[in-house]
Amino acid sequence: MDTGESSTEPRTPAADEAPPLRRGWRRWAMDTRPLRIPAYRRLWSSTIVTAVGSQLTAVAVPKQIYDITGSSAWVGAASMAGLLPLIVFALWGGAVADSMDRRKLLLITNTGIAVTSVLFWLQAVSGLDSVAALMVLLAVQQAFWGLNAPARNASIARLVPEAQLPAANALGSTVMQTGQVVGPLLAGVLIPVIGLPELYLIDALALCVTVWAVYRLPSLPPLAAAVARRAGVREIAEGFRYISAHKVLLLSFLADIIAMVFGMPRALFPQLASETYAPYGEGRALGLLFAAIPIGAVVGGLVSGTFARARRHGWMVIGAVVAWGVAITGFGLSGSLWLAVVFLAAAGVADMVSMVFRGAILLSAATDEMRGRMQGVFTVVVAGGPRLADVLHGTAGSAFGARPAVAGGGILVVAVMLTLAFTVPALRRYRV
Repeated sequence: MDTGESSTEPRTPAADEAPPLRRGWRRWAMDTRPLRIPAYRRLWSSTIVTAVGSQLTAVAVPKQIYDITGSSAWVGAASMAGLLPLIVFALWGGAVADSMDRRKLLLITNTGIAVTSVLFWLQAVSGLDSVAALMVLLAVQQAFWGLNAPARNASIARLVPEAQLPAANALGSTVMQTGQVVGPLLAGVLIPVIGLPELYLIDALALCVTVWAVYRLPSLPPLAAAVARRAGVREIAEGFRYISAHKVLLLSFLADIIAMVFGMPRALFPQLASETYAPYGEGRALGLLFAAIPIGAVVGGLVSGTFARARRHGWMVIGAVVAWGVAITGFGLSGSLWLAVVFLAAAGVADMVSMVFRGAILLSAATDEMRGRMQGVFTVVVAGGPRLADVLHGTAGSAFGARPAVAGGGILVVAVMLTLAFTVPALRRYRV
């Protein structure tokens, strides 16, 4: 890396392997070298199971709340009820991940998520029909997820060599994006066949597989310098000071905030489906709009061999965010549904590239004793940015119209990202 910091972390057995020369079409295909490392393969395999299972619950909870209340407002309130625990416990979870064996923390939190899914199933099968109970369970689940995500993401750098971090991030991100496409579609098929309670049960059973995969990971204790570390407010504040002192980390977070807050237009999808794309069928248009970005991200992951070996990680992030802004602008200007879907899919590809290299920067530019806290902040940014975008775009769409709001947001992304990149050079200079 160009950070000037020496690394004293233990190297994995695969760290010294020369990357194989790939010819022909294989240069384009996803780089699967990290899967040759058994420990990473177990972690990644557990992600496959939970990526789909978690989306079943993500569909089941709002569906059940709407069935009970008949109100979309309650569905929105439930979403916000899960946000605060996620933010608080992700920040704390990052500090915890830096102070204890990450494998042990993953075992505890995955077990907690599985138990919560069982409780979701019990309340559904018993016919409790309590929105309060659902919101409490959702808050608990999100708290466990907030504790889990930083430890899971921070563990990757201890399992694979630095040169393979972009490939490992591409593998993980592709699985998660695939889950966002397959999970809701599967839920839509299963609900009429087996019923709502069984979706929760399937998720709980899938999480048992995840717990077993995590159990088989190697121990991941803190390195020697962090053995006596606590996990309190002081340690969380220390993480924010660390970010402010390392511009490349701060800029990687700002890049995602710029892209998501100014350029994530999902709050306007219903309005666009109802007004602009109504001739194509409102329901059909809405489904395509929501599916397009994840599908584009999956495609980007499948051809990640084209970019996963790049060394100028900073420029890759800058280029990806600018490409996202251009694609969102094109979407806002599109009067054709099919052209709009193409632009959104292109945005999904750009988002995948951004995720891969922002994740690689966080894992390679931060020392191991700080990685948990960096991933905690990352979890908050990823969860909070789109929700802020919902408010911003919803307001702008009501004031100026949906298409001008979307196009204007895309232009802002390009302008702000380029201004930041050229006024603060740390990100564009970063390479490994």
